[in-house]
Amino acid sequence: MSATPRPVRHFEPPRTLRGWLYWQRYAIARRAVQFGVLAMFFGTLHWGWKLAGQPLLAGNLSAAKFAGVLPLADPLAVLQIWFTRHVLASEVLVGAAIVLGFYLLLGGRVFCAWVCPVNVVTDAAHWLRVKFGIDRDLVPIDSRARYVVLLLALVLSLIAGVAAFEWVSPIALLHRELIYGAGLGLTAALGIFALDAFVLRHGWCGHLCPLGAFWALAGRAGQVRVAFDDASCTRCGDCVRACPEPRVLHFGAMAAAGMVAPGECTNCARCIVVCPEDSLRFGLRLRTRPQRTDS
Repeated sequence: MSATPRPVRHFEPPRTLRGWLYWQRYAIARRAVQFGVLAMFFGTLHWGWKLAGQPLLAGNLSAAKFAGVLPLADPLAVLQIWFTRHVLASEVLVGAAIVLGFYLLLGGRVFCAWVCPVNVVTDAAHWLRVKFGIDRDLVPIDSRARYVVLLLALVLSLIAGVAAFEWVSPIALLHRELIYGAGLGLTAALGIFALDAFVLRHGWCGHLCPLGAFWALAGRAGQVRVAFDDASCTRCGDCVRACPEPRVLHFGAMAAAGMVAPGECTNCARCIVVCPEDSLRFGLRLRTRPQRTDS
């Protein structure tokens, strides 16, 4: 005999400052990480920040070195350079392996929500949409289009002999302008803001960004996942409405796996904080098991 269905409740924003801070805890943490990374690059370049006598974080998001000893490199940038048939230095390969391993552990697209500076721009555009009730998409695009853009970036790198996406990447342009004070980063950011706010909901990150597509593919092996308790979920849908990614939250698949599908999920935690039943939480993939419902 089936258990009596639980009444459906919806999330209600807290009315106290303490409650608001707890509700926004992951958003605050994401901003702290994003601005913290920018601050380390900026402070190292302009104020000479050091660690153990070495520059704290020198370079940019494509290639950097931490404390003068730990190389870091964007795996997609390295892959594009490999497609150009240029010889890659061993230090660059080691840096790409370190970054890839780090994000494989955390769940690939965590970069998109927790590190990428463009995320601040797209979140601001989404806030504007919600504030003024902008629901219509002027140019509907399938979210899988970003995989086509990723393939195109690799093909163009092969044909042109240069890392194609790195030349036009809004992420790289914005980061360079914020750190080095030169370039078209703010113009690119304004363009993405206009796209997301007035043309297509989550247009850049959710539909077009090839770096997001790369990390979605890599993130399928990610270990830090959003675990799902099917027994407590009432299917209110608040998590689906909060999620910035189409095709991520599907209750049937989540119930079967005991977690949100790895890959395109950015681990932004928007779904976690709006769940009135606490059915969603962070957990390790290897320890996550589907919850059995009463029958």
